[in-house]
Amino acid sequence: MKKFSFFWLLLTLILFVVACGPESGQPQMQGGEDKASEGTRESGGSNGGGAYLVGIDTTYPPFEFQVGGEYTGIDIEIINAIAESQDFEIELRPMDFVGIIPALEAGELDLAIAGMSITDERKEILDFSEPYFDAGLTLVVNADNTEVTSLDDLDGKVVAVKNGTTGSKFARENQEQYGYRIADFEDSPSMFLEVANGHADVLLEDYPVIAYAITRRDLELKTVGERLTDDQYGIAVLKGKNSDLLEKINAGLKELRDSGKYDEILKKYIDDSGL
Repeated sequence: MKKFSFFWLLLTLILFVVACGPESGQPQMQGGEDKASEGTRESGGSNGGGAYLVGIDTTYPPFEFQVGGEYTGIDIEIINAIAESQDFEIELRPMDFVGIIPALEAGELDLAIAGMSITDERKEILDFSEPYFDAGLTLVVNADNTEVTSLDDLDGKVVAVKNGTTGSKFARENQEQYGYRIADFEDSPSMFLEVANGHADVLLEDYPVIAYAITRRDLELKTVGERLTDDQYGIAVLKGKNSDLLEKINAGLKELRDSGKYDEILKKYIDDSGL
């Protein structure tokens, strides 16, 4: 009886050890593999050391938008051409503009090209490429609006802005001086619609973006007054990180300009819009 009990005790112990061991197809090095992936990520692109992850905002024509499920626009063609000329791979990651800089800070992106203006504030956390486009903010009103022609006409009015943009920053910095209220939006189309429908009096947008939108989409909007700023767009990486990548980006931009490819890209999207 004692031998029989000892046999079952030994069998139970064996079964317990087997059950606690690694399952078939689940190697014990799984944790080690995760760490290896993180190490690769630090030494190359965020996508496992291969393609660089690129933050974009696809609600921003003519720079970034979708046609038939495909990403297109000035920014898209520029970064694809740079990647080809400098022999590196990219993977586009669309997101709201306001989330792009936090994603760079969190290491979820390697670079961003999103019609992003180069500002002193952004330079505190980002390194920018050489400027690749001269932009600038402008006031935009309903096509029938005859009351607003400059900032001096905005007292008591509602100004629509897109979160995280230089337009939003400009509006907040000048709100007290000109006495308007601010309405925040997550994307440009919603902001355009708000003014076109008369729910907001004016919006602030980069001139090339709104000029393209008015021409191509027949929006009931118009620009008024002089450009308010002389912003320039740049391609961004996290400050102090990816310096080698930034060098490639600048080299690629120079090659695009020297070859005439840069002018070809701009002409494709904005020459016939009168910009």
